[in-house]
Amino acid sequence: MVNLSFGIVALGANLPGPSQDLWNSLRSALTILHEHRDISISSVSRFWRTPAYPAGSGPDFANAVAVVTSPLPPTALLAELHKIEADFGRDRSTGRWSARVLDLDLIALDGLIVPDAAMLRDWIDLPPDQQRRRAPDQLILPHPRLQDRGFVLGPLAEIAPAWRHPLTGHDVARMLADLPPDAMDGMTPLNADDMGALA
Repeated sequence: MVNLSFGIVALGANLPGPSQDLWNSLRSALTILHEHRDISISSVSRFWRTPAYPAGSGPDFANAVAVVTSPLPPTALLAELHKIEADFGRDRSTGRWSARVLDLDLIALDGLIVPDAAMLRDWIDLPPDQQRRRAPDQLILPHPRLQDRGFVLGPLAEIAPAWRHPLTGHDVARMLADLPPDAMDGMTPLNADDMGALA
């Protein structure tokens, strides 16, 4: 019997991709993920309009979060996500917080802490000025900025509110409550009728 892992993937786009439409880019990426031989989607949040981060760094994003299952180990799953990004024309050489046609972030996989708790804690505690300059050279799980990002936690609360961070023990509701008051400013969940606003 194949062992399946429970994964959280954050999706984002703020540049037109092959479809020339942010909504369709995310929808197409979700279809590709679900049809992948080693990845299956079990739930997806609503789509959200989100200001670019950091403020002023580009056009508004379309964001969503998906819960996936996969037999792949973490690095292999991340490699598959990067392949999908590349197929959409994602250029990773433009910098960490640059505009992009598609962003697929592996946020968490089961209760795994990768590579270890000490390194994860170091990256979580990294001062904000260093966060802009430094990026890990290896996969770190859960994503070290997870607890800081309303554009991940807002959608995640819709589909996996009981998920707990394996290092801190905090659930999604607690992490949302701990965000600064302005962390979700400008974020808007979208209904199907609103999707044209993201084109």
